[in-house]
Amino acid sequence: MGDLQIKKQPKKYDAVIVGSGAGGGMAAYVLANAGLKVCLLEAGADYDPAKHSSQLKNPWESPRRGASTKFRPFGDFDGCFWGWEIDGEPYTMAEGSDKWDWWRARMIGGRTNHWGRISLRFGPKDFKRRSIDGLGDDWPISYNDVKPYYDKIDKLLGVFGSVEGLENDPDGIFLPPPKPRLHELMIKKAATGIGVPVIPSRLSILTKQINKERGECFYCAQCGRSCKAAADFSSSSALVQPAVRTGNVDVITQAMAREVITNNEGIATGISYVDKTDMMEYQVSGRVVILAASACETARLLLNSKSTRHPNGLANSSNVVGKYLHDSTGAALGGVLPELFGRKRYNEDGVGGMHVYTPWWLDNKKLDFPRGYHIEYWGGMGQPAYGFGFGMQGMNGKYAVNGVKKEAGGYGTSLKEDVRYFYGAGVGMAGRGEAVPRIDNYCEIDPKVVDKYGIPVLRFHTTHSEYEIKQAKHMKETFKEIMHEMGAIITWGGDDDASNNYGLANPGNIIHEAGTARMGNDKKTSALNKWSQAQTVKHCFV
Repeated sequence: MGDLQIKKQPKKYDAVIVGSGAGGGMAAYVLANAGLKVCLLEAGADYDPAKHSSQLKNPWESPRRGASTKFRPFGDFDGCFWGWEIDGEPYTMAEGSDKWDWWRARMIGGRTNHWGRISLRFGPKDFKRRSIDGLGDDWPISYNDVKPYYDKIDKLLGVFGSVEGLENDPDGIFLPPPKPRLHELMIKKAATGIGVPVIPSRLSILTKQINKERGECFYCAQCGRSCKAAADFSSSSALVQPAVRTGNVDVITQAMAREVITNNEGIATGISYVDKTDMMEYQVSGRVVILAASACETARLLLNSKSTRHPNGLANSSNVVGKYLHDSTGAALGGVLPELFGRKRYNEDGVGGMHVYTPWWLDNKKLDFPRGYHIEYWGGMGQPAYGFGFGMQGMNGKYAVNGVKKEAGGYGTSLKEDVRYFYGAGVGMAGRGEAVPRIDNYCEIDPKVVDKYGIPVLRFHTTHSEYEIKQAKHMKETFKEIMHEMGAIITWGGDDDASNNYGLANPGNIIHEAGTARMGNDKKTSALNKWSQAQTVKHCFV
């Protein structure tokens, strides 16, 4: 597109940031408080949890009773706008590839509006995995390099937890953790009985007030809707809004970044974007450019930023941009605890998420796969929602209610009795593990497909390796053992086997995408240096 068609903003900033999530929001916050002028570009809408959250609405107020849409995949009470599919913004899959499930948030705060707020530090071993197991690559930085910044983040965001002294799960600066609920006490007893550790969770939720701008959690357990009191961490309330209040940040919403602009010397000088409201193209300039648009969207920007000086895309002289794409592994299982049928009613909501979890565990030398996983747990008497949670159809007519086994189905008083009897007896667990980054898992620009803004889209090449499949198998075996020890009945996920990779989630489905613009010391094998600066492009950071 020629210069005459592009509207250039006359104001020049110290930094132009693409994306307002955890990375972009933090960059804006730090730079703004240092007195620098920042332009923050967001591809989605404005969002303020204090104004827009559905946190305190009752389930029956939902227009669709919680039914999902493309715009709200987890129902209209979920805090996130868009997700797996976005109108006018497709992506494609290469032939022979497993399906990559690409979650994209389009709003201020990005994906921090949709996450479990589990806030764990990488441990010393995580930065040196190749030295340990010979797979992947070591990071160009160490835990000791980032520990001071972990400490700062703990103080800024507020993370609850407990000091455990675990070798590769470093302790932080913790707020008091909430007490475990009944189902979590039962999980802990069963799991520790078979050698699976269970400790208090580490979540970025304020169990104690840390400043005048953010409130304290009042245990409504609706963090997934976004917190009106800013008691849980979201980039919008904890980073972007405070940054804007400094007077040093201009936020431009509905700005779909097209490419990074470079000058004749190949130096990054700004961003070209399409304004979704008028479909016109604009440019904004800055002394540095910071790409924080998620791993895949950032790779897309770099690969679409071709020029005479950068014919292979920006920061891609090594040809590794888009490569080594991976996601956390995930497999889950659920059931019911007959011991909790017909339990007494009381308020058990707690924080929005688990009060206990299993940290990274086992000596991996004893396993047939590298690295490992942690375990997340759920269950109990959460706020009744649109349905029965794990499905009345799996309980009704299958188990006796108050000593009487009835026919499946029913309505009115009989059905209500069933619901009340089974409510609060559910329990489940999910593993989240590390996939080994591989060069043959990658995204690239599809040469034939563009989005509604005329921007070339990504094409994905991803498959599971035997490592991830064996990991899922081990997860399921562990879950079954814990459930058996608890006396629980497995209602779903127990029949997974080799035919479906033991219930292993599609790559991308866990929404922990990583890779694509890797750090390293060697320009030939990495896109970024240890400061997250593009190896071959001045003034561009990721």
